[in-house]
Amino acid sequence: MLIRSGIINRADTNQNKMTQADFVKLVMPFKDKVFRLAKRLLVSSEEAEDATQEILIKLWKNKTKIEGYRNVEAFSMTMTKNFCLDRLKSKQAQNLKIAHSNYQDHNTSLQKEVENRDSVNWVSRIIEELPEQQKIILQLRDVEEYDYDEIAKVVDMNPTAIRVALSRARKKIRERLTNTHRYGIK
Repeated sequence: MLIRSGIINRADTNQNKMTQADFVKLVMPFKDKVFRLAKRLLVSSEEAEDATQEILIKLWKNKTKIEGYRNVEAFSMTMTKNFCLDRLKSKQAQNLKIAHSNYQDHNTSLQKEVENRDSVNWVSRIIEELPEQQKIILQLRDVEEYDYDEIAKVVDMNPTAIRVALSRARKKIRERLTNTHRYGIK
């Protein structure tokens, strides 16, 4: 009887093992969302690619636990947020951020011409100046189109606080963009 129950348990665990194909099928629909969130937070495409790869590796290593999560995508986005914030806190990432902020185009007339024609670039720059929490919420809501309850799970906030943070972020973007288009004249 013990041997028989041992065989049943082994058979059950073999059925519960996730195959590589199952894993790929599970993560492919949200892999790009993970990358976009990482890029929004880390700025650098290379850093975002590395972060995405790290998240996928962590998910693969914990594939036995994945089926226990109700929303693997939300869990992955939370992992991405935490990983990226940890990277930004690290000394190496600080050097990266400094290198990005020190870059200046000294050809101001060309820069102004490009900025005036391309509001999307301005919005991206304004978003980069937002607090991390507002950046994440804005990315998840306006770019990834998550609903408030899903965002609440990722950022561990209540939906009302998310709405307030999102409203403040949008207001800041609107004000800065309006000032930019008016050349700073009120």
